[in-house]
Amino acid sequence: MEWNRRDRDGGVLETVAELFDLPADVIAGLPRLEMVGGRQLYVEHHTGLLAYTENQIDANTPAGVLRVKGERLTLLAMTAGELRIGGKIDSLEWVET
Repeated sequence: MEWNRRDRDGGVLETVAELFDLPADVIAGLPRLEMVGGRQLYVEHHTGLLAYTENQIDANTPAGVLRVKGERLTLLAMTAGELRIGGKIDSLEWVET
């Protein structure tokens, strides 16, 4: 009975995360952002770039498009699931598509 109530209230992903003591964002595959000052951004779980200029980078993620605005933006590293952006980062925003 307890499990059925949890599944309805919080969802299966939250129940699994709680059961294995894992963060819910890891289980759901949501993007994880880590910013170091205003000079470097690390993004996990991206699914590709949509735009790349010196002033703006749009990264596609399972949660939507992450727009990074700034000056002298560069890709420091990029793999299939991870992205590191350098430069003077002025703002981050989620863009509705």
